Amino acid sequence: MTLKCAVVNIPMGGGKGGISVEPKNLSKRELEELSRGFVRGMFDVLGPQKDVPAPDVNTTPEIMGWMVNEYALLSSDTSGASFTGKSLLLGGSEGRVTATSLGGLYVFDALSRRYGVPANASVAIQGMGNVGAHAAELFTAAGHKVIAVSDSKQGLLKEDGLDILEVERYKKEHGTLFGYPGAKSITNEELLKLSCDVLIPAALENQITEKNASNIQARFIVELANGPTTPEADEILFKKGITIVPDILANAGGVTVSSFEWEQNLSGEHWSKEIVEEKLKTIMEREALIVYEKSIALKTDLRRAAFVVALERLQSVMN
Repeated sequence: MTLKCAVVNIPMGGGKGGISVEPKNLSKRELEELSRGFVRGMFDVLGPQKDVPAPDVNTTPEIMGWMVNEYALLSSDTSGASFTGKSLLLGGSEGRVTATSLGGLYVFDALSRRYGVPANASVAIQGMGNVGAHAAELFTAAGHKVIAVSDSKQGLLKEDGLDILEVERYKKEHGTLFGYPGAKSITNEELLKLSCDVLIPAALENQITEKNASNIQARFIVELANGPTTPEADEILFKKGITIVPDILANAGGVTVSSFEWEQNLSGEHWSKEIVEEKLKTIMEREALIVYEKSIALKTDLRRAAFVVALERLQSVMN
């Protein structure tokens, strides 16, 4: 997170933490008490000028709302700037829900032309959670063809393109992708090996490893998940000439809009969705091109270039 915040040049430090629990096993009351208990236990290190937690896996605007409310009860700080990812009613930012996916699309748009990716690229997306589902919608709206998607249990393949809204509607109705008509059922592992222009891992870490990297056929990988590619797989993909847009750049849209939310809360402002998305586009495209230019200058891949950009910035403010 420190590197991610530095690579998009936002004023956040990048701490990371959470609670090891299966929220599906808790009642709503238990989940609320756990959330509030986290704030009470961590209170000394939390605050708008100390540590500002943002949402991640299994956190919702409601959960972030409980947390910001508990912090306000303990501190009398009613700015809302102590937590991000809140609902709009509690001071959340417009555009926060889709920020990670939209930021990834902006980065892709900035870089894909430089690597010869076609304007109507074929796309395979691993993960149908918040990030993966929104990525599928956004890439489709941008004129690309999403040929495959998957959730934690299975995937779907349709070579001439899936109707993403229909897929989402089916999953919501049936609770599964199984049985979706007009598409071939595939495994997550098979999805990763598909022949396509763009592969988007948007699920969990360590999905592309030295065991399957040699079978990856996509020419361009956009890491919307955190750490989906192992270092060993990185080397194999690099030698194959496959471009990887690293997670610390590709999925930094979420934390960037979190920083916008924090900024709005501190100043008592509320920006429109158009303003938020324009600010996000400016940052993601600018920083993507800076990383690209660094990769050209150093004759290296985008991941190493992103690390160099981030570390140089950290060094400059620590000296």
